[in-house]
Amino acid sequence: MPDPLIRTLAELPFHVSGRYPKPILIRRCVGDRLVDRSSRELFDEVRDLSLGLEDLGVGPGDRVAILSDSRPEWTITDLAILTAGAVTVPVYATLPANQVGYILAHAGARIVVAADEAQAAKVRQERHRLPALERVVVIDREADATGDETLWGDIVERGHRRLMVENGLGRRYKERAYAIEPDTLATIIYTSGTTGRPKGVMLSHRNFVVNVLDIDALVTITDDDTALSFLPLSHAFERMIVYLYLYKGATIAFGEAFATLGRDMQRVRPTVLTGVPRVYEKLRARIVDAVAAAPRARQGLFAWAVGVGHAAATARLAGREPGALTRLQLPLADRLVLAKIRDRTGGRLRFVVSGSAPLGRDVAEFLFAIGVPVLEGYGLTETSPALSANPLEAPRLGSVGKVLRSVQLRIAADGEILARGPNVMVGYYDDPEATAATIRDGWFHTGDIGRLDADGYLSITDRKKELLVTAGGKNVAPQPIEALLKRDPIVAEAVLVGDRQRFVAALLIPDFDILEQRLSGRGADVSREALVSRADVRELFQPIVDRANTELASYEQVKSFALLPAEFSVDSGELTPTLKVKRRVVAERWTSVIEALYAAPPPSEA
Repeated sequence: MPDPLIRTLAELPFHVSGRYPKPILIRRCVGDRLVDRSSRELFDEVRDLSLGLEDLGVGPGDRVAILSDSRPEWTITDLAILTAGAVTVPVYATLPANQVGYILAHAGARIVVAADEAQAAKVRQERHRLPALERVVVIDREADATGDETLWGDIVERGHRRLMVENGLGRRYKERAYAIEPDTLATIIYTSGTTGRPKGVMLSHRNFVVNVLDIDALVTITDDDTALSFLPLSHAFERMIVYLYLYKGATIAFGEAFATLGRDMQRVRPTVLTGVPRVYEKLRARIVDAVAAAPRARQGLFAWAVGVGHAAATARLAGREPGALTRLQLPLADRLVLAKIRDRTGGRLRFVVSGSAPLGRDVAEFLFAIGVPVLEGYGLTETSPALSANPLEAPRLGSVGKVLRSVQLRIAADGEILARGPNVMVGYYDDPEATAATIRDGWFHTGDIGRLDADGYLSITDRKKELLVTAGGKNVAPQPIEALLKRDPIVAEAVLVGDRQRFVAALLIPDFDILEQRLSGRGADVSREALVSRADVRELFQPIVDRANTELASYEQVKSFALLPAEFSVDSGELTPTLKVKRRVVAERWTSVIEALYAAPPPSEA
């Protein structure tokens, strides 16, 4: 392994500005325009903001939270915190105020950098429970800040003024950044556990840098690349990928929103893209829907061309050349159809990466067929995050790739994947019991079941944990949400579903005695199957779901539900002897009901 060019994330701004002096390094999609920053401008803002934060009293080990959507200011703030020797605490902008308050209080954040007035209002709402909080810094705001709130730009200017008047401050800033040791704590990322109480994952500079270098050894990124970033930077996956882009000098364009992804791809014309399965599912769905509305002849041409692309991709994935007929047809299929499909993504994609949740094989095959290789990997927040990834020159569908070079994996007797390496977290913040339960004898217990094949490719076959992972890559702890739904006595049982799906849904079993009372006897002579399908019965349960949703983050909210006509029992196998729900058995028994929930979009997506 060659000597790394950086030891810590604090050295990254100096590395980028010195090695890749580009006129356009960072871009942001805003409406119909692109706002650009050069390498020099990025460095200057990082330095000035860091010096401004230092002037506010921020020093080594202090917690500074970022409550913002993904944008250049997110990364600038993160690097400014890290070069000050402080600790970044990312908070999802989609979280409700009560969850924001819990994270800020638990981490002991001294400063919060909020995206706008809406995010600052969440902090204000929870201010009474945040004794350590000294200041809220707002990035976008029309009016001047008051009280303990300050404008982000004012902090940058504050640092710049210091630079102008204090002799040698620029040199001291660099010396301070380079004095930070690799094992220094860099971030605390809060991730939901199966109990729903967020746990703070502590990651060091070394944890992230090792992961960046390992991915760099597996996937080629250069300073000629343009990457489109639209996933939340609060998630370890996208954050590490952005560090990799900076390390390699790639131009990073931050998308405006998930809803504008199609527009932003056309404008930015990325060469690389990271996403979650839902992104690629929607991409395929849009294309298929457009073809379905086309004349029959065009539908036939599309089917033929994708079939040719699929045959070529299948052969190459198997390590052989396509047959003679496929080689003859492929250029025509590409010119008539496949290239036009790729044009919808900007037409320059070399490959895309899928992470955070399992990617359906049919989606992966479609992407390969149209000439967009997709690389799937695997990891967790606790592992900074990657443990394995598919190499571009030899991807294998159905697997999450080969183990990274700095990582050791082994499969326990019960099939659980265990990991060890310099990318494994320091531990859970202020939770030694949870740390000891997760890291045993030096091995991190992932909670996932998997297998390694003879060629060293890892496949995930199951999940020990009850945590749901949506197609958008969000972790959802079902038990607290089920408890919310069961607060009304008319709900006898609630089971959340949504693993690998685009939204969370619920299976609800009524307490039929209470239901009968609320119907005032109007269901006495009706079978349970007929009863739960009635519109007036559903109307009794919708407010219960709506009330629960008001206490949940958007990705946790129950978008659809089904009423089941039968109670769970030990005899039917849906309950353990201690009356715990066996989720897998429930999912198998009610497969048709669950499939119906996801056959049509929920009201919010209609």
